Amino acid sequence: RAMETLMVDRVHSSLRLFMNRNAVFLCERLCAQFPAETNVQLLATCYLHNNQPYASYHILKGKKLPESRYLFAISCFRMNLLREAEETLCPVNEPNVEVPSGATGHYLLGLIYRYTGRVAAAAEQFTQALTLDPLLWAAYEELCILGVAEDANECFTEATALRLQQEQTSTSNLEKSNFVNENRVLSPNVSASLVDISPKHIKQLPANNTAEVPGYPHLRATALHVQNTVPSNVGQFDSPSPTVTQTSGIVPPPLFRNLHAYQNTTSGDAPAKPKVNAVNQPPRRKYLDEARLKKVTGRLFNPSGDSVPRRSARLSRDTPINSNSNISQFGGNGSDHSSGSRYEAVDEMWTDNIAATSSSLSIAEGRYFEQDKAERTLSQDSKMATGIKELLGLLRTLGEGYRLSCLFKCQEALEIYRKLPEPQFNTGWVLCQVGKAYFELVDYLEADHFFEFAHRLSPCTLEGMDIYSTVLYHLNEEMRLSYLAQELISVDRLSPQAWCAVGNCFALRKDHETALKNFQRAVQLDSRVAYAHTLCGHEYVLPP
Repeated sequence: RAMETLMVDRVHSSLRLFMNRNAVFLCERLCAQFPAETNVQLLATCYLHNNQPYASYHILKGKKLPESRYLFAISCFRMNLLREAEETLCPVNEPNVEVPSGATGHYLLGLIYRYTGRVAAAAEQFTQALTLDPLLWAAYEELCILGVAEDANECFTEATALRLQQEQTSTSNLEKSNFVNENRVLSPNVSASLVDISPKHIKQLPANNTAEVPGYPHLRATALHVQNTVPSNVGQFDSPSPTVTQTSGIVPPPLFRNLHAYQNTTSGDAPAKPKVNAVNQPPRRKYLDEARLKKVTGRLFNPSGDSVPRRSARLSRDTPINSNSNISQFGGNGSDHSSGSRYEAVDEMWTDNIAATSSSLSIAEGRYFEQDKAERTLSQDSKMATGIKELLGLLRTLGEGYRLSCLFKCQEALEIYRKLPEPQFNTGWVLCQVGKAYFELVDYLEADHFFEFAHRLSPCTLEGMDIYSTVLYHLNEEMRLSYLAQELISVDRLSPQAWCAVGNCFALRKDHETALKNFQRAVQLDSRVAYAHTLCGHEYVLPP
């Protein structure tokens, strides 16, 4: 299935980059090789992106999965097959079947009801869509157009904010859990084994996993230093302790940390008996981090072959030692010690210190991690709650202004729009809504001001430009109206707004027949644009 995964990824990448033809080609190859319904859905999506609803209609006809039904209904809607789209979303023989795709499915069904003249049913579907997704602005906009929208303060409430916050939190937790499950590498047993590391484990390694270290014949490196491909539970910076057999023929290195004391001891100036036995010394707590351990290990395991051997090693060559004995003389004056017991004591001291240190550090790190995680979660939740409140506050202002404008309460709508922050007010959509409000108030000079500002700010925005052309018509601005019409045609000659502007140009010149043809052209391009029908009616009633 690697080929299928790669092709699906390439198709999605092509869609993201608007390479629609490439996406269609690759997805057709995908469906030919792997004819699963999910791949057919992806191919239908590619066809819709490439403006081929008929192709999507053909491959999805008869499919039963919810996503396939929704895509098929979209294809029917674009082909103006409203009855078939309705039957797909709400099968007559299956009244209990849910509308696919949730809020967007209800919104699409509401559009179908609206365009077929069933206003009450359309309002019910738009309300259901807004209930499922409070941020579906298009549904509230349709309710405002139908004149049945409730107050925006009642629609975008605090309860809605709390619900959105809960949904975002649950979605975020689900994504995090999926990420952890997909990227988990170590099991708890492996993690526990990696934590429990000590020199005792190192001494238990097989003999074939060790190798002599050049310059230090009494030390042996573990397989971790020789062969990195062999899995091992041994820590990277653990230094192995020599066994009794390895140290039976050599003098062990001294335990003195001070170099001066070490030199005095080897020269014979040391006292006959050490004051304190090294074995009976209380263990010192050593908090060694990885950097210091690496430094120490690097000094012990010097790979260079020309390193100078220890003085104890040179002395051992000049001192007769019984190979079968575990007793060694230190400088001729020191007390006898068993090399095996001595190294066992060192190992136990180091093991206990490291184990206690790692245990305390692990507990501290765990507490810090939990505390930091809790703080970050609270901070993210607080930011999310603040963002949701700000967004709902913005939608309340915009929604209430749009609702009042659709109810032709234009002065109240203007007061609401003035409450918007400056970055939101100085946008093409808001400025056009303000211009429409002044247009309904028959204040054409103010309407011209805001429409001109909106067009200059967003010259490629076509929404509202048909009304702007009518404003220029009433102001007898023939030259500006002609320039506006040419601009709109150059932007999109298949938009009904452009042909409405052209029609107003001819209407201003009293050429009503040509104006009517242009308005009818706008209706032909999109029969759902109500203002084009209105302008056609004006041409019929105006005197010649």
